Order: sequence, then structure tokens, then C-alpha cells
Amino acid sequence: MKTLRPHPLLTALSLFLVLSLLGGFFAIAFQSLHWEWRWDAVWAYREKFFYGWCTTLLLGSATLLLSIPLGLVLAAGRIAGWLPIRQFCTLLVELIRGTPLLVQILVLFYIVGSALGLQNRLLAGTLILALFEAAYFSEIFRGAWLSIPQSLLTSSRAIGLTPTCTFHHIITPLGLRNSLPALAGQTASLLKDSSLLSVIAVTEVTHVAQEINAFTYGTLESYLPLALAYLVLTAPLAFFTRRWEKSLAYAN
Repeated sequence: MKTLRPHPLLTALSLFLVLSLLGGFFAIAFQSLHWEWRWDAVWAYREKFFYGWCTTLLLGSATLLLSIPLGLVLAAGRIAGWLPIRQFCTLLVELIRGTPLLVQILVLFYIVGSALGLQNRLLAGTLILALFEAAYFSEIFRGAWLSIPQSLLTSSRAIGLTPTCTFHHIITPLGLRNSLPALAGQTASLLKDSSLLSVIAVTEVTHVAQEINAFTYGTLESYLPLALAYLVLTAPLAFFTRRWEKSLAYAN
């Protein structure tokens, strides 16, 4: 069913109204606290904050490049025909998804990483976060594959398509379209999950905000820019994902 698009002017007015209501609510809330802002103290650490933001961007990008292929491998392993592979991938995914990321970071870095001689905190943090996110990506991919109607796969065999052609021309496009919203949400969570790497002293933006707060005692002045920094990363991701969804959509 095709939905009618509102007029651009009406859309802009509605957005302005929503932002005004939210902004007014928070302005009243902050005013009731009689908070004495100390932006000058925090401003002195702007370069350090920018460095932490760039580290978070680099960390998130590297983690995404590693976790998506690993997630595909785990998803394929969970539906593999060989039982040991299926059991191994299932156990790994459930173990990762069933335990807190904070515990995994501490165990994998201080125990496994120390045993392997891995001392680079940024590299170790990237690998740990990639493994964690891959478990969630694998379930997204597996759910997308299982959501494809069996009738389509039967029809592809009936017209003589090989398994490779079926995978490239039917499973991949439909699976991507079905999994795109969940992939975007998990990618945004990936960026925010990177904040927990501060426990192993990875100098990403959350760790920098904690340091600035310790130096200046400006709690809100340190953490409000932190929220804005994550919003700058996640908002474009949501916007382009919606555009991509529309490009992959088709009329029913």
C-alpha cells in the first residue's frame, strides 16, 4: 500500500514543533537546577576530546569491517550440515550474547590477551568488540535468511538456477533488504558499545570525557558533548540507512 508523502513545508513545521517541545522541556529542567555552567574549563580540552572522537570513529569502522564478515561466517556455521561446526558456532554465539560485554572485555584482554602476548589496547579492544558484535550480526543474518519464503527457493530450483545463482540473485538481495533495519540499529549500538573499552584504558571519546570530568569537575559540561559526539556518528547512519531501505523497497 502506497503512503502519501506530506508536503515539505508541513514536514518542516512539524519537525520544528517537535524540536521546540523537546528543547523547551530540557531548558526548563536545566533552569530548575540553577546549574552554573563551566564551559571555559572544558573548552581547554577540546583537542583531546576531538582526538578521542576520531579514535572512536576509527575503532567503530575497524570493528564493523571485521564483525560483518565474521557474523556471516557464524551465521553460515549455525545452519551448516556438519553437527560439530553447528554446535561450535551456536555455543559461541549464545555465550557471547548471554554474558555482559564488560566481563568479556576484562577476561579476553587481561587473561586471553596476556596469554597471547597482545598488549596493544586499541587492537585488542577492536578484536574483542568485533567478536561481540559478530555474534549479534550472525543472528541478524540468520534471521534474514530464514525469513525468505521457501517457495522462492523451490521456484529457483524449478527454473534451473544453480545454488550459487540462487544465493547471489535471490537470497542476498532479499536477505539484505530484510536485515537492513536491524543492521543499522546494531551498527549504532556498536559505536556506543565501544565506550566500555574505557575500562582497559582505550583512549576513545568516553574515556576522554571521563578524564575531562576528573580534571575540571564539570560533569554535564563533559558528558553533554559526549552525547552530541555519538549523535553526530549515529544520526547520518540512520539517515542513509533509510535512504538505502527505500532504494531496495518494491511495491507490493
